[in-house]
Amino acid sequence: MTAPTTAGPFGALREQLTAAAGAFAGSSGAVSEILAGMVDDVDRALGEELEIFPVCHHSPASALAMVRRLRAKQPKVIYLELCEDLQPLLGELRNCRLPVAVQAFASELDGFPADWGPLSVVAPITEASAEYQAVAYALETPGVELVLVDRSTDHVFQWSPRRLADDAHEAPAGGDVEAAAPAGEEAALHGDAVGVEIGDLRPRFAELEAYLLHHGKVRHWSEWWDQYVEQPLADADHDTYRQVMVLIGSLFRRLRPAGSDRQDRDEDRERYMWTRMRQHLAASGADPADCLYVCGAFHAASRVEQFGLRADAPFEITPRTGTRWHYGLIPSSHSAIEAQFGLAPGSVSIAAATWTKAVARTGLSPFRLEGQRGGRTRGGGRRRAAPTPGPAAPVADRLSGYLAQPPAAQGLDEAELRGWCVDIVRLARRNGYLASTADAIAVFETSILLAGLRNRARPTPYDFADAAVTCIEKDVVPGRRDVRRLCEILFGGDRVGQVGYEALPPLARDVHDRLAPLGLDLEKRTIQRALVDLRASPELVPCSDLLWRLRHLLPRDAVRPIMGERRLGHRSIQESWDLALGRSQRALIELGYEGVTVEQVLEQRLRRAVRGPDATASVALEAVEDAIRLLDSPRLVDELGARAVELLAAERTVDDAPEVLRRIRRLLAHHRATGPLPAWCEAFVTTGYAHYCTLLPTAFLDEESGVRQVGAMLGFLFGMESLALSLGCDRSQLELAVAQSHPEAPAKVALLWAARHQLGLLPLAELRERCGALLANPLVVPAFPQYLSGFVQALEPVPGLAPFVVEVMSSAFARLPDPVLLPWLPTLITTLREHGAELVPLLVREAGRTFPGSLPALDAWVPPWSRPASPPAPALPAVASGPVAGLLSGHPEAVDAVAALLGCDGGWREEAATASATPLELTTLLSAHPETADAVAALLAGQPS
Repeated sequence: MTAPTTAGPFGALREQLTAAAGAFAGSSGAVSEILAGMVDDVDRALGEELEIFPVCHHSPASALAMVRRLRAKQPKVIYLELCEDLQPLLGELRNCRLPVAVQAFASELDGFPADWGPLSVVAPITEASAEYQAVAYALETPGVELVLVDRSTDHVFQWSPRRLADDAHEAPAGGDVEAAAPAGEEAALHGDAVGVEIGDLRPRFAELEAYLLHHGKVRHWSEWWDQYVEQPLADADHDTYRQVMVLIGSLFRRLRPAGSDRQDRDEDRERYMWTRMRQHLAASGADPADCLYVCGAFHAASRVEQFGLRADAPFEITPRTGTRWHYGLIPSSHSAIEAQFGLAPGSVSIAAATWTKAVARTGLSPFRLEGQRGGRTRGGGRRRAAPTPGPAAPVADRLSGYLAQPPAAQGLDEAELRGWCVDIVRLARRNGYLASTADAIAVFETSILLAGLRNRARPTPYDFADAAVTCIEKDVVPGRRDVRRLCEILFGGDRVGQVGYEALPPLARDVHDRLAPLGLDLEKRTIQRALVDLRASPELVPCSDLLWRLRHLLPRDAVRPIMGERRLGHRSIQESWDLALGRSQRALIELGYEGVTVEQVLEQRLRRAVRGPDATASVALEAVEDAIRLLDSPRLVDELGARAVELLAAERTVDDAPEVLRRIRRLLAHHRATGPLPAWCEAFVTTGYAHYCTLLPTAFLDEESGVRQVGAMLGFLFGMESLALSLGCDRSQLELAVAQSHPEAPAKVALLWAARHQLGLLPLAELRERCGALLANPLVVPAFPQYLSGFVQALEPVPGLAPFVVEVMSSAFARLPDPVLLPWLPTLITTLREHGAELVPLLVREAGRTFPGSLPALDAWVPPWSRPASPPAPALPAVASGPVAGLLSGHPEAVDAVAALLGCDGGWREEAATASATPLELTTLLSAHPETADAVAALLAGQPS
């Protein structure tokens, strides 16, 4: 940097500021160096042969000055501080209603950490902004070239640390109130995207901002900027505007913490932009006198060695990464801009109202894209011939006079203030406030009083809002809108932009076209009801299918079913939907970055879900279910099912066993009802049977494996056992796994007993004896609810155990005294609620079948398990006769050997003497009716009867 000199148009101002610094500071040290350096920055910026136009984002004063300068200079080339890869999108702004945001989006990263994704960069554009005026002039004026020269969106993340929000706005440490921007629906339109804008002009030195707010008698930075910069510069000439803006940028640049990452990024951006401009001038041969460089005032006061067209300091621009970026336009809103860039709530709406009022007052015709939605369609640059630009005048000192005299005082506009007061009372009454004419008068007088206390000649919108809150809201907010929000509505409201159909990506346009048969205006931001009768109107079946797919892909409030459902094997014949695609336009547009059709995006997401690093067997089964419900693609279902088998075989934990069991049961039932089982289902059952048999002993001992997970494993093994055995599995695997299991936790011990009972290794009588021993042991009684929890979980693999569980619980309540029962009763309830909420209804139904249904019957009721066992009926003696009986009786050795082998006790019964006698009744019957006996005898002898 060159040393300050007293020459040039600003020499007198430099000497004056140096003398003032010495007089006030007592020495000509740091203060004089800062003040003189600010003047040097202004001199350097204005002396550059390429005209620099400093701006502040969403500033009406900057927009007015831009309109004046464009009409006076008529540049042939405009260099704009905006990401260079966003340039192809600017022409689509004519198909949108402002405000909108230009977006770059990337979901598949190459060169960035995977946990950064998805990456998103947005650049909001409003009509009351200098950048929009420059874009509209360049696109609507023949022969004008617009060149974006800022770093690409890829470099935004290359140069950024993980704190990506710093790129949007580095909030000061002063803790001012505007950091709490509204977080409503409109404020979230940008999501978590990184915001870039032209002219981020704000102190980056917390003490300086706090000092300005305190002495300016304002509450937040937006109000200070409007009072001390916007209003004085609204009617300033071009030279005065440039010099003041560069001076402010230089002040904020010099009074900031040194050595920060933000400073390094700012300087790299300036090197990048100047390098790109020199490259373009060298390639195009344009005359710098016909060019205009539009940048933030902060960057206009740059001191990097690459500053200026005559600089020869090299700067290497690193190549972009392999990340594939998608570009588009998304809707924006005033509150979204305020939330992202740390502005005060309502400040952008106030700026829009100020812009409209200034345009009407000055008679300027702003530039506008032809066919722009939401306003006049005429282009301001074509209505009248612009004056022929003359030769550039030499730089003159306008700062001295501007700083020496106060701004022109503007008198009180009583008509305007009176209109505000009447309108705010009307809005307040509509929103539940008991406001009256007296409140309007109070707001009028309080606004004037607050302006006087703050040394203002006339009340500002901020003074009026404070007065309205004081006089109307008092201490009660009756509705969802407070008075400050009503003031924002009064000054223009939270204007929400919209992307037109022509500017939408192909997927979004395809969605609009395919839903056209519903007869709804999908661009509206209101919620619309769609009634779909698939039986009466079968042509609406594709619309229904698309809505269910959008339901899966978009946020829940975008497409919401009111009536009807879509599950495996079931489709409703009547459906009702609430559609809010206009509100969720950003999500629909970002969906278009992933594919051309909704079906393609859904298929990609399902494949990505099962191939991701966090994929599990339950996730893969869910993807299979979604593919069956939403996509008619057996090939995809088989692919996802095969991946589910791979994931199940690779799992080393059983955390997802309950979800796996629930989903595979549902899928098996669906395939059995619709046709033969696919190969992947058979493979999943056999793999799961062997896998869970292997993990069962470890899961019983592992403390991290809960009783619910072990119960689900047993449910899989016992529930799928018949199918697994038919597919070639060996039951001995399960028997060995159960034999090798030795749990210690009470709940898992109960599960093991239930498993052994299911395998026939533990009879019900012995199981009853063990539970009785537990209740009889006072040391075990406190842990008995955990045993019950295990038995409840055992209802999953052994549902036939429900009567026994009811019996055990009833026995516990009957046998235990109240001092023992009451302490663990809460534990029992919480344990059942936590580990077996879906199994408790099974117990309730079983208890309903067991217990009597009336109170009188309860007095005489005896539990089934308490009734004495009835003695066995005596066996009737068998009468053995004939040659076989005689043969066995004559040679008993063989029968005795077989009885000994089978373990049967008892000897031979002596045959009664009458055993061989013929009963009298039988003889009498045959004598009375000989025909039957004669027919049988003739049949056996082979003779006709």
